[in-house]
Amino acid sequence: MSAFTEVVPGVHRFADTCNVYVVLPEPGEAGGGAVAIDFGSGDVLDHLEELGLTRLDAVLMTHHHRDQGQGLPRAVEAGIPVWVPPVEQDLFARADEMWSARALYNDYNLRQDRFSLLEPIPIAGTVPEYRTAQFGGLRIATVPTPGHTMGSVTYLIDRADERIAFTGDLIYAPGKVWSLASTQWSYTENEGPAMNVLSCHLLRDEHPDILLPSHGEPMTDAGAALELLAERMSGYVDSRRTRAWDLHDWLERPFVRLTDHLLLNRTANSCSYVLLSDDGPALLIDYGYDMSTGWPAGTDRAARRPWLASLPALKRDYGVTEVEVVLATHYHDDHVAGINLLRDVEGTQVWLPENVEPIMADPMRTDLPCQWFEPIPADRVLPLGEAVQWREYEITTHPLPGHTLYAGAFEFEVDGLLVLATGDQQAADGRLGVQREILNYQYRNRFRRDDYRASAALYRRIAPGLMITGHWQGREVDEEYLRLLEQQGDELARIHDELLPSDGLRPPADGNLVLVEPFYLRTDAGAWLDYEVVVVNPFEEPRSVVARLVVPPGWSEAGTATAVAGAGETVRLRFRVRASATPAKRQRLAADVALGDTRLGQAGDAVVDTL
Repeated sequence: MSAFTEVVPGVHRFADTCNVYVVLPEPGEAGGGAVAIDFGSGDVLDHLEELGLTRLDAVLMTHHHRDQGQGLPRAVEAGIPVWVPPVEQDLFARADEMWSARALYNDYNLRQDRFSLLEPIPIAGTVPEYRTAQFGGLRIATVPTPGHTMGSVTYLIDRADERIAFTGDLIYAPGKVWSLASTQWSYTENEGPAMNVLSCHLLRDEHPDILLPSHGEPMTDAGAALELLAERMSGYVDSRRTRAWDLHDWLERPFVRLTDHLLLNRTANSCSYVLLSDDGPALLIDYGYDMSTGWPAGTDRAARRPWLASLPALKRDYGVTEVEVVLATHYHDDHVAGINLLRDVEGTQVWLPENVEPIMADPMRTDLPCQWFEPIPADRVLPLGEAVQWREYEITTHPLPGHTLYAGAFEFEVDGLLVLATGDQQAADGRLGVQREILNYQYRNRFRRDDYRASAALYRRIAPGLMITGHWQGREVDEEYLRLLEQQGDELARIHDELLPSDGLRPPADGNLVLVEPFYLRTDAGAWLDYEVVVVNPFEEPRSVVARLVVPPGWSEAGTATAVAGAGETVRLRFRVRASATPAKRQRLAADVALGDTRLGQAGDAVVDTL
């Protein structure tokens, strides 16, 4: 008796810790062999000869849970390439880091990431979401379907006039899921069930004919099964909220018109704006977490889901033919997380301000918060203070330090209205009847005490009719508002002048007298590494600078470097060192610095993983 059940022609199910589907190429198909979708315990390898196979050409994982892939070391040992969802790649290839860093005490993170592999495995790569790729002898499309986990995907295969969807644990049976507990990601919120609803609607729009779940039986009325689950799960979501949440309306109407040609995406975690041209292409300002249902606990990659859920409605309802360009006001992940995906899927060009581009091109060189996991290179760098043309619009980029040193504002005129996009610079507040703004600065973002004076002067000079922001309602600008921002900029500078030392020195407000760059490296053991120690002289007279790079045991000695820094000047001292030949995680470096007769000590640091 065969260990396999042929659920549809050419698709064989192996019952294991999950349903493992072995998909054969269609007869006469050249160029590759069979593929497994999910892998269970790996016992499927012991039965391949029943299908006339000697090996598998690839394993594709729908999500990271151990019942799906505890046997993956067997696949690696057999030389079978393993492909995984992009959001969850670290829970396969770097599972040991999750286990070493995962909070255990006072833990508010309810995601089932501890249901990952016990040890990491090498992966061949990540599956391309929203696109079709060749695996073995099969053309397979990947669709993001978060809900069971943040990074879950569904695989689509077209065969004999039928579209087969391998849904992982998105759905167990019509109107049912394998686990509700897995959808609860943070302590009191409802992100996973809400995303399950959106995923059911989006997968239904792909028009699958058959659903093949990781647990459960095939569903041949796919649309009805997904519709019933979306309906029931919507009721579940609403039962845990004070008012109903129309998630289908989000998918149908994610955009709000600010003017005829300027839209706001109301479903994004941070505000994303759309500038419409008259001839079809669109330009986006910021693109982070589209269609966000909440903020799951944790800041690791597997807690963050970029996807393109609002784009079908944008194209359908506003005549958009392509998303041609995306701009970013600053580098924070909630404003940029989806940009690489947008480029890969839509062919969108990325235009970045010249002060933002280096940070996004090499995100871990500088010690900054809220960085995305990979570089986001620019297709065009926008000079500060200069205008560029996009379609019928002239867009001028201005420096906008404050929220972060590495930010820009975009000035443009649309439908007769002068608009300034200011990112996260400030937020409106109305508490206790006091009309003021919250100046949204964080010191680790490299805040300087006069930054908000500079931004108030910029607003005064431009005098926009509307300011659009990163998280808050846009603001009509009048004389009273401009005066308010000037007063608050002066007040903020005064507060810092009063609180910080002023006896012959003027330390930076962000406290960073010494930095080591690059801040984080992941590199080979024994590699030669180049570092810069960045030193600010806060004194009112020139000072000699002496710096020594303190390295981990087993590294080559770095020696000492010297320079002279003028009053308030920043200098960079360079070092070249060789890492130990023994791999090690989280090795620490520091810069021991003296400014004249003032010893700062080990004031700057960096971290290295060697492999």
